Amino acid sequence: MASTASFLATLASSTATASLSATPVSGGSSKVRFLPATAQRRRAVVLRAAVSGAEKEKAKPSESGDKGGKDARVVQVHSAEELDSALQAAKNRLVVVEFAASHSVNSSRIYPCMVELSRTCGDVDFLLVMGDESDATRELCLREGITQVPHFSFYKGTEKVHEEEGIGPDQLAGDVLYYGDNHAAVVQLHNRADVEALMAENSGEDGKLLVLDVGLKHCGPCVKVYPTVVKLSRTMADTAVFARMNGDENDACMEFLKDMEVVEVPTFLFIRDNKIVGRYVGSGKGELIGEILRYQGVRVTY
Repeated sequence: MASTASFLATLASSTATASLSATPVSGGSSKVRFLPATAQRRRAVVLRAAVSGAEKEKAKPSESGDKGGKDARVVQVHSAEELDSALQAAKNRLVVVEFAASHSVNSSRIYPCMVELSRTCGDVDFLLVMGDESDATRELCLREGITQVPHFSFYKGTEKVHEEEGIGPDQLAGDVLYYGDNHAAVVQLHNRADVEALMAENSGEDGKLLVLDVGLKHCGPCVKVYPTVVKLSRTMADTAVFARMNGDENDACMEFLKDMEVVEVPTFLFIRDNKIVGRYVGSGKGELIGEILRYQGVRVTY
């Protein structure tokens, strides 16, 4: 089965940037409100879809009990215990959980993308929780703080690393690549020592240009440009080495970003012979390619 990168590497990128204090960027799609119970007689959480009459006519009711069964790579969980067990079994693999509702138009619209990703991305586990299925799933939604559906939570090592609400297929696919792919030709760096070792490997007469992608875990523009980074890491493998560091992964990464005077993300540092020879701040695909070519000695006219 193909890796995540092979399916997602050609996704389009955006042109925005985010500050180091960036928060998750959500999509613009309409959402479904998730209303928590406020009294014992209303213990069950009720999911209500805010859709127009026309949407109700077009939408086909979902069979909440059938989704996981029909799509073998998407596993439906029915309680907090089942979710916790699945997260523990996944260990360090990315786990994507969709929280949905049987009568939610937007849940039904995004679900085919979830299924397609599950079939193609063998290095990621996909789970489905139908929030209105039972008291157990309602309690699970309360525990996880789900207030709107469709809601996607991303876990690694049982830790929630990211979450999104109301997103479209392209953003979901980009999120899966950004948080889940461990097989891309992009070197993952976790501290200064990793950076220095990679710089040493690519110094000297035969050294390649090192392109260091600096971002944050919850930066929307960082997520959107990453498929371009993955694709370039393959097409330019003979002349450049691509690496990535998330500043908010640990204190060592954040300290390195401060020393490099990175104040906006994504920032791309261009390194040759152990020296930073330039940088590009932004997520424009064309601009990024142009800057890489420029620091490889290719004359670029804008």
